[in-house]
Amino acid sequence: MKSVSGVEFAKVLERHGWVLLRVQGSHHIYGKQGSNVRLSVPIHGHRSLKTGLVTHLMKLAGLTEQDM
Repeated sequence: MKSVSGVEFAKVLERHGWVLLRVQGSHHIYGKQGSNVRLSVPIHGHRSLKTGLVTHLMKLAGLTEQDM
């Protein structure tokens, strides 16, 4: 899995229908209509997210590596 920053991951989510609900500190909270899932994406400049976090967020969002 390639490394991805929080900003890049947020753009991927928005392309797949996720909407920014609110910002709390450095975390952007995303939601999708018809889903109870809320995703908290840390935005710390252009630092890469850890692989485990990206995998977890992708699973919750229903994304695959090809979606990235």
